[in-house]
Amino acid sequence: MTPEQTLDLLLQANLLKTMPRTGWLIRGIVQPESVAEHSYGVAFLSLVLAQAVEEAIDREKLLSIALLHDLPESHITDIPYPALRFITPQAKRTAEERALEDIPGSLGDEFRQLWLDFEDRRTPEGRLVRDADRLELLIQAYIYEQSTGNRRLGEFWDNTDPTHFEYAASREIFALLCRQREKERKP
Repeated sequence: MTPEQTLDLLLQANLLKTMPRTGWLIRGIVQPESVAEHSYGVAFLSLVLAQAVEEAIDREKLLSIALLHDLPESHITDIPYPALRFITPQAKRTAEERALEDIPGSLGDEFRQLWLDFEDRRTPEGRLVRDADRLELLIQAYIYEQSTGNRRLGEFWDNTDPTHFEYAASREIFALLCRQREKERKP
């Protein structure tokens, strides 16, 4: 990759710092986290979860996947869950794959393989980041419910159950979070 291509990639990825997670916006969160903030949360949570799973985890690969999993959104934006009623999962995936094709050379191939590990749950690292991605969303929903009083975030909880998580550690944290949420919601 040339220095010019590297700079273009860095500038494109930097857009994630200012790109709000639109799912929060459409549910009334006034200043939602950015996609980059979400990616940081996923990376940190992935690292913590790696300590709790019994399967061997390559931490470098794990963190690479976590940091890259939403990179296509720098081109196509953050598509919120309700929009998927109108855009098929395959159309979203195709758009994300095409966005990754914009990354030149072997780095583009490497990033695409890591993204596929996440998207297709091909490796333990991809599966663990997938768990972290879902958990981070729920942790953020919980924080928004607590800090803003917003009660329009129930669909995130309603659309998640323990079977959505690959690892027991993720299921345990999910269960604890649900219990904590229920405790907080009772008068």
